[in-house]
Amino acid sequence: MSPSGTGNLLAPRGGHHPARAKRVIFLFMQGGPSHVETFDYKPKLNADHGKDSPFARDERVEQPGVGKMRLFGSGWDFAQHGESGMWISELFPHLAQRADDLCVLNGMHTDNLAHAPASLQLHTGATNLVRPSMGSWAVYGLGTENASLPGYITISHPISGDGGSPQHYSSAFLPAITQGTRIEMPRDEGAAAELRNLGDGKTPAAIQRRQLDFVQARNRAHLASSESDTNLEGMIQSYELAFRMQTEAPEVFQLDSESEATKQLYGIGEKSTDWFGRQCLQARRLAESGVRFIQLNAGGWDHHGNIRTALPKNCAEVDKPIAGLIRDLKARGLFDDTLIVWTGEFGRTPYEQDLSNGNNKMANYGRGHNPYGFTTVLAGGGVKGGLVHGATDEYGYRAVEGKVHLHDLHATILHLMGIDHERLTYRHGGRDFRLTDVYGHVVKDILS
Repeated sequence: MSPSGTGNLLAPRGGHHPARAKRVIFLFMQGGPSHVETFDYKPKLNADHGKDSPFARDERVEQPGVGKMRLFGSGWDFAQHGESGMWISELFPHLAQRADDLCVLNGMHTDNLAHAPASLQLHTGATNLVRPSMGSWAVYGLGTENASLPGYITISHPISGDGGSPQHYSSAFLPAITQGTRIEMPRDEGAAAELRNLGDGKTPAAIQRRQLDFVQARNRAHLASSESDTNLEGMIQSYELAFRMQTEAPEVFQLDSESEATKQLYGIGEKSTDWFGRQCLQARRLAESGVRFIQLNAGGWDHHGNIRTALPKNCAEVDKPIAGLIRDLKARGLFDDTLIVWTGEFGRTPYEQDLSNGNNKMANYGRGHNPYGFTTVLAGGGVKGGLVHGATDEYGYRAVEGKVHLHDLHATILHLMGIDHERLTYRHGGRDFRLTDVYGHVVKDILS
């Protein structure tokens, strides 16, 4: 599958097979959430808290402050929820109420233990190469349902530091129009997403159109004189999109029209949940408006120390908003064809990490990076609810059952969108590229 021609690449297209999900809402928890304290219940780890780790020294993730590798139990209780009896930590009381809507993948694993390459692989499938992002592949293959909005939008995406980069939403060698559009959600309570440079509000649309037509004529003349310039093609298309966005985008990004009950559902107006709650509500509005791939971002999950005090804050920031998003999508008939994905770039180790070299108490300890086993949570869009697929070992260190690599996750996401990941290709540099490279299998056991 390779869209032909240089026409409107955002025009909606069918996939290889009937889609279960028309769109994806991707929730990136940057930093690596601790799976053993959220969705992967490990009573053996708690029972052996403080004992020397059974893992060989040459097997452990090499990071400072590990010391004797003592096992480090969870600081929170787990309980079973829903008709499925799914084990969920007390840190997620709101999501626990949606247990029968969740599909928990506890056998996830990836290839790198550092934030930057692991985050890059999560978004693009590659750890150290410039490759198109998952959202760009989706838009390239399927287009979008609304020509007046970008097909791929990411909100408050981290662009610097460990695990943050514009490469996460880059189109790389795909047509430039498929690149993600980054929107900033201000931290100010109740503020709407920032839209800049969408006209001056004074010049009539007819005059703007004449100005744009003149500029575009010169751009197309320049394009015709060159053999190929995908960046210039993308710029031409983006100018047209920006013009159309002037009429539709302001309304889509205006949250004031939502009822107080809806805002409360997302935790908007509450100190801990307001910022991510506005992201989630904005995602629902974008989903309604035909955006193909929507990404939300919440950082701060890199708990090398003080996990006992920091992790509850991170969980509280996203728990109610995500549960509210699920409820709202279901109420509006959007849940069944919207795939929600919650994940970090990797998980955390089951043994302690003490960056103080013995000067702090265990209450101040944290956990190291763990690429060998972690959790991803899916909901809606053609996956089974109330299902736990896969498992790590008794301590939560390595995936041992129902293992799902990131390539498998990518293959499954595309499959649910109606795309065969082996057939969605783009020829570049003399060979065909795809999101999953030469890897990946659809995780059929989780499909509804």
